Amino acid sequence: MREHVKSPWQEALPELLEQSRALSAQGKVADYIPQLALAPQHALGISIIDKDGRVTSAGDAGLSFTMQSISKVFTLILALMDHGERIFDKVGMEPTGDNFKSMLKLELVEPGKPFNPMINAGAIVISSLIRGDTPELKFERILQFIRRLAGDPSITYNHDVFLSESETANRNRSLAYFLKDNRILEGDVEQHLEVYFKHCAIEVNCEHVARMALIMACDGVDPATGEQLIPRLYVQIAKTFMVTCGMYNASGEFAIKVGLPAKSGVSGSIMAIRPGVAGICVVGPALNEKGNSLAGVHLLERLSQTYDWSMF
Repeated sequence: MREHVKSPWQEALPELLEQSRALSAQGKVADYIPQLALAPQHALGISIIDKDGRVTSAGDAGLSFTMQSISKVFTLILALMDHGERIFDKVGMEPTGDNFKSMLKLELVEPGKPFNPMINAGAIVISSLIRGDTPELKFERILQFIRRLAGDPSITYNHDVFLSESETANRNRSLAYFLKDNRILEGDVEQHLEVYFKHCAIEVNCEHVARMALIMACDGVDPATGEQLIPRLYVQIAKTFMVTCGMYNASGEFAIKVGLPAKSGVSGSIMAIRPGVAGICVVGPALNEKGNSLAGVHLLERLSQTYDWSMF
């Protein structure tokens, strides 16, 4: 571990961040989940952790936020660890080009299974596949998995955000019951939704998520211990979904302009991976029209252009 050694981007990062922060005024904090509307619109923070253990943070990196859709990456991985690639009998592997809450393709395309695990419908199905006899046991396994990857046993979920999501989840309930009617979702719908809402409400900060991203950047190996925490194949699958579907229906544009596997959440967070090099997390609650952090996307674009980060 060489945290005292400066990273190549350490000196330029604060200035680049402040330039991107100005865009926050043009975005909008998510308000369809009332608790998320309380987030500070002009906040912007970033943490980058490389495989040598160097931690570089700037701005509001210590801000707590809920994982929201970033958690979908890790429930996908856990479901793969539980069942292998049989999960794709229930969830597809293709981008939709639609809004993350859309149910259009479920109605139009047979057999009515979600196109991928990164949209809400797919993530609800994935949540149902996590092993555990009760919603509590399923969620406990998800939480322990995230704690281990983030290196913090104190991580928990935000109960107020969980309740807020559950009480305003008419669209997600519609998706889930439609999937139940199509025999894609099995078991008790409300119990599966409880697991889904809770893992979306897990509360973290930028350094937590950057550490999780770093393990994925290292093909599932914790570089601090050498331990293989995730099978390499499942990291490959998850990273591929992040490239094709991770930034909602802006994934293609993000791949061109930034060129990194990434997953965003409506809390304004973005997890990005520099394969073999570093894990990155940005948080900026003001969103663009696609549901991604406006300032966060801009900051990642600037960093990618400045330091030639694109994997393409």
